[in-house]
Amino acid sequence: MKRSFVPRIVALGILLCSVFAFANDSGASKKSPWNIEAGISAGDPSPVMILAGVNYNDLFFRIQGLGTHAGANDFWCGIRGSLGWTFLANLPFNFDMGIGGGYEYAEAPNKMHQALNKANDGNYLLPYNMQETLDISAELWIHMYGFFTQIAYPVYMVMDHDAPSLIWRIGYSVKIW
Repeated sequence: MKRSFVPRIVALGILLCSVFAFANDSGASKKSPWNIEAGISAGDPSPVMILAGVNYNDLFFRIQGLGTHAGANDFWCGIRGSLGWTFLANLPFNFDMGIGGGYEYAEAPNKMHQALNKANDGNYLLPYNMQETLDISAELWIHMYGFFTQIAYPVYMVMDHDAPSLIWRIGYSVKIW
């Protein structure tokens, strides 16, 4: 029986975000213009990603990534980076606009192709499905009390094997310091 570690990563991400949220010292009299951000997100094309970011005043740089390997032709990996500007940063509701880029690669078994190959006693079809994208995107992030939605519109597709027309993610992040 195969056991996926994605639920464990999601649980670990939620636990880490909760610990960082409670450990955040909001009573400090003098705040630094630098902030570090950590979180977790889910979406398309990569199912789950861990987020890390650095903010200087309203300028931000965030990177997300994760991958899993469950066997031959059964894996995925993805990484996305974002650079942008935060608007209405001092309010509980704010939004970010910027530019980003990402690379995603996935292979999954295709049982129908495997059955056809077996029935015809040959290798006529690939026994797996594949998706690979490399893009540069215009991004919009919408935040409310740590929860966020990320929408990215690919402006330029460097690699587009089954590429999505819109990339979206939802998640939770906290500013650690």
